[in-house]
Amino acid sequence: MATNGTKATHPHSVTQLCPEGSRLYADALRAGRIPRTDAEIAPCLMEFALLHPDPDDASWLRPVPPSVALAQRLNPIEREITEQRRLSITLAEAFEPFMDISTQETSPTHSITVLEGLDRINSALDLATAQCHSEMLTVQPSAHRRPENRLLEALERDRPLIERGVRIRTLYQHTARFSPDRLAYVDHFTDGKVEYRTIDELVERLIICDETVAFIPIREDRQVALELRHPGLVRYLVKVFEFMWNRAVPLSAGAPYETAPDGITEIQHSIAKLLVEGHVDEAIARRLGMNVRTCRAHIAKLASALGSGSRAQLGYLIAQSGILQQDQ
Repeated sequence: MATNGTKATHPHSVTQLCPEGSRLYADALRAGRIPRTDAEIAPCLMEFALLHPDPDDASWLRPVPPSVALAQRLNPIEREITEQRRLSITLAEAFEPFMDISTQETSPTHSITVLEGLDRINSALDLATAQCHSEMLTVQPSAHRRPENRLLEALERDRPLIERGVRIRTLYQHTARFSPDRLAYVDHFTDGKVEYRTIDELVERLIICDETVAFIPIREDRQVALELRHPGLVRYLVKVFEFMWNRAVPLSAGAPYETAPDGITEIQHSIAKLLVEGHVDEAIARRLGMNVRTCRAHIAKLASALGSGSRAQLGYLIAQSGILQQDQ
């Protein structure tokens, strides 16, 4: 029982031999053997076959020569490398007959690729960003409960781009201005080639690299995405991004939710527009990047400002008030 307890305190690989194990192994090599009781503090020496029982006296342990111990560890690694090389050659030979076939007929299928699963999506994003050398455009709808690990993934993905001098422009919703995690992420990048703007409403996520490849989700859970390389589609998405960018507010410009002379804030104005279009509370909250409770609080303030006593009357009063005419 004591031995098992000691083993639990030495969890490491042979490449990271513990100090006790290193000292005892060196002592054993110098003296030719060490007492078995001395080795009890470093059971890893027996686990890694660096010591073995003395055939003449079981109370002593003899060291395995370093050259022998090294060979025992290297042999399976070298076998695995050899097997991987053999597999790579086999794969190359299997695909060689197709290399000379013209890609003219197959290129249309490569212009739109369906990516299923977060691992495949992230792998494609990592490859695209690694190959990005000029500019990356991103639209990032705010998630009011965005997991911290996603922000860390974005941080790890964006940092190499900035270090290579790639320009990054990112669009958030106005609600991102009140997200401590998002603001902390933005604070990591203060270089002039990184710009952040916010706008009242965003529909979905969009990433474009060097105006050659774009990524868009096709399911609400973002488990399936499209990788687009068709030049016409990518150019269209770039124009959509520029349209939103030119109407967005720089993140450094301060809060955009000032109250207008009519007592209606900009965010309530955006909510009013979506209410008139017939969207339910959940859809409005999702499109504006806020939780439903906050959205309903704004709707209540909007109703109070317009003197509405019901949801149906609110839509009528919005239409009659003229607050939406500033969009025309």
